[in-house]
Amino acid sequence: MAPTPSPSESPLFQPIETVPEVGPRRAVLFEKLDVRTVADLLFFFPRDYEDLAAGVLVEDLEEGKLHSVCATVEQFQQRRTFGGKTVTEMLFSDTEGTQFKGVWFYRFFGDRWQRGDRVLVTATPKKNGPAWQMVHPTLTRLAEDETPPQEEMVLPVYRLTEGLRQWEIRRAVRHLVEKQTDALVEVFPEAYLASHDLLPIREALPNVHFPPDHETLDAARRRFIYQELFILQLALVLRARSLAEHHQSPRLETTPKIDARIRRLFPFEPTDDQERAIGQIVDDLKRTVPMNRLLQGDVGTGKTAVAAYAMLVTVAHGYQATLMAPTEVLARQHFLTLQNLLAESRVRLALLTGGMGTRERRDLLERLAQGEIDLLVGTQAVIQEDVEFARLGLVVIDEQHKFGVQQRAKLREASADKTAPDPHYLVMTATPIPRTVTMTLFGDLDLSLLRQAPPGRQKVNTYLVTEDLRERWWTFFSEKLREGRQGYVVVPLVEESEELDATSLEEAYEELVNGPLEPFRVGLIHGRMTSDEKDAIMDRFRRGKLQVLVSTSVIEVGVDIPGATLMTIESGQRFGLASLHQLRGRIVRGKYPGFCGVFADVKTDESLERIEAFVKTTDGFELAEVDFRLRGPGELFGTRQHGLPPFHLADLLRDEPVLIEARDDARALVDADPGLASAEHARLREMVLKRYGRVLDLGDVG
Repeated sequence: MAPTPSPSESPLFQPIETVPEVGPRRAVLFEKLDVRTVADLLFFFPRDYEDLAAGVLVEDLEEGKLHSVCATVEQFQQRRTFGGKTVTEMLFSDTEGTQFKGVWFYRFFGDRWQRGDRVLVTATPKKNGPAWQMVHPTLTRLAEDETPPQEEMVLPVYRLTEGLRQWEIRRAVRHLVEKQTDALVEVFPEAYLASHDLLPIREALPNVHFPPDHETLDAARRRFIYQELFILQLALVLRARSLAEHHQSPRLETTPKIDARIRRLFPFEPTDDQERAIGQIVDDLKRTVPMNRLLQGDVGTGKTAVAAYAMLVTVAHGYQATLMAPTEVLARQHFLTLQNLLAESRVRLALLTGGMGTRERRDLLERLAQGEIDLLVGTQAVIQEDVEFARLGLVVIDEQHKFGVQQRAKLREASADKTAPDPHYLVMTATPIPRTVTMTLFGDLDLSLLRQAPPGRQKVNTYLVTEDLRERWWTFFSEKLREGRQGYVVVPLVEESEELDATSLEEAYEELVNGPLEPFRVGLIHGRMTSDEKDAIMDRFRRGKLQVLVSTSVIEVGVDIPGATLMTIESGQRFGLASLHQLRGRIVRGKYPGFCGVFADVKTDESLERIEAFVKTTDGFELAEVDFRLRGPGELFGTRQHGLPPFHLADLLRDEPVLIEARDDARALVDADPGLASAEHARLREMVLKRYGRVLDLGDVG
C-alpha cells in the first residue's frame, strides 16, 4: 500500500519523529502501532468514523436534530438509581458560557476527562425543563488550537495505544495530508484509473482520512480496497505464470494399463466427484508444467484415495512421491491407509517422523536417496535439510492451511539431483474453505472439489445436549457401546493457549471412568504424550481393545476408526465450527450411523449461532461460510502463518465483489502484459514484488 520511491528519493520515508506534530516522545508511542515513517502514518487508515454536525452554540440547538457543541468540561459525577443502576452525568459549557448536560445510563469512563478539557459534544439534544440535555453523546477531544467543524463532517477514528490520544493522531495525519500528499506516487496508469472508476491516490488519500461526506469516503476507500486485492491477485497470477514458464516437471502420462493397475487396488468405485478430480489431476500430470492443485473435500469424501491415485501414477513412471501431514497422528493414519491399499502391490512405502531413532532415520534417508523408497509419508520432517530424494516427482501436502506458503518451495530443493525437474504439487484440505479465502490464500492453485460421500456412508445425527438431558445422553451412549460401537469424548484445550490443560482432561477422564462409563474400557490420549504412547493407545482403540477414547482435539483430523460411531463434545462453545465439523468427521467412517452430542455453555449470540449451525447441517462448505461470517479469515486459518501480509482496509467477507473484480482484472492485465514488463506497469510490478515477492517466491517474475 505504501508508495514506491526509495528512501533517498522521497520525504515519505523520513522517520516519524521528524514530523513537528509528533516529535521524539510521541514517535515512541507511534512505533507501538507499527508507525515508524511518514509513509506509515499517511497509510495508517482510520478504523472507524464518527458523524459530526456543524458546531453550534447552545442557544441554536433544536430538538430532534443532530448537533455538535464545542464545549468545556465543568463537572463529572456518577450516581445510583433506586433500581441500582449507574448513571453518569457531565456538565459542559459552550464558548458563550451557557451550560448543558450530558447523560449516560451506564458507567461512562468520565474520569478520562478533566475539568477544563475542550471537547466536541455530539448527539440529538432535548429539553429537560429549561436546560438542554444530550443522552449518550459522542465526545471528541479538541486540541487547544483546534476549531469545531463549520459544517457537517465525517471524523476519522484511529487505533490507539496507551498515552496516545485521538486528537494527537488526527493533528499529525492532517499535517502530513496537507504537506506530503504531492509526494505520493501513483502506481496505476491514468487510463486504468479512468476505466476502472478509481480515484487517483492524491485525491483518495486525503479523503480516506478526512472525507467531506460518506459518498466521497466510499470512493476513497474503494480505491485502496481494490488496490490491496488487485496487487495480491497480480502476485498470484504472476506466480502461476512464473511456475509455468520457468519450472519444468516430469511428464507423467496415465496410460490405460497404468489406470487399470491402479484401479485394481481400490476396493470401491470412485464417486463422480472423485472421478472428476482424478481426471483433472491426470490432465495436469501429463504436462511438463508443474501441477499446482488444491484438492478441497468435505469430511469423508475420499481425498486420500484421489491422492493415492496421483502418487501411484508417479511411481509407475519411476519417480518418487511424498505425502506430508501436519501431525504425527495424521501421518501415521495416512501411512496405515496406504499400507492397506498397497498390500498387493510392489510399491515400497516408508514413514518418516520427527520421533524416529537416529539409526532408523539414517537408514531410511539412505534408502530414500538411493531410490529404494517409492512413496514416503511424513510430517514436516520431510522438508529438513538432510532429506534427499533420488527422483521426486510428486508432493502431496495434507491440511495445507496448517503449513505456510513458503514451505512448498523447500520441497523443490529436496531432490538429490539438483538438475532434476521440479515435482508436481497436490495440496489437500479436509477443512472446507470459503470461496474468498480460497481466492487469496490459495489463489495460485487450480481447484478440485469433493462434496459427495462414498455410497453407503452413514449420516451423523447431531444434538445440542442441555444439562437436564446429560444423564439421558450417557445412558444412550452406554447402550450403543454395549451394542458393540466405540466412541470418543472430546475435551477442549485451554482457552487462547496451544497447551493442554492436562488436569482438566484427566479430571474429565476420572469422572467418566468412575461414573457413566465405569463398565467400559476407556483410554486417554492428548498432545503431551510421546509418539509411542499415542501410537499404542490408538492401536488398542483401532483393534477394539478400548471402547472409548477420551481426547483433546488431537483426533480432529485423519483418525479413521470404522467402529467409532459415537462422540461427546464437552464445552462445545470453545471450538470453532471448522474444528467441530472435523471432530464429527471421525464418526462417519463405518457402516453404522453416527451420533454426536454437544454439551455447550452458550452465553453469546455468536456461540449459539455456531452451535445451532453445527447441529442443523453436516455440509462442511455451508458451515465454513457461517464460520467465516462469524469469526473472519484470520481466526479461521491463522493467515499470518501463511506469510501473507495483512490487509489494511480490505475485508474478504464484505468485499467479495471487489475481490472477484480484482482477480479478473489481474488476469486480463497479465494476459496483455506478461511479467508487467511495459513501462506504464513498472510501478505496479515494483509494488507486487515489494509486498509479495519474498513470500510468494516471485524471484523469476520479469
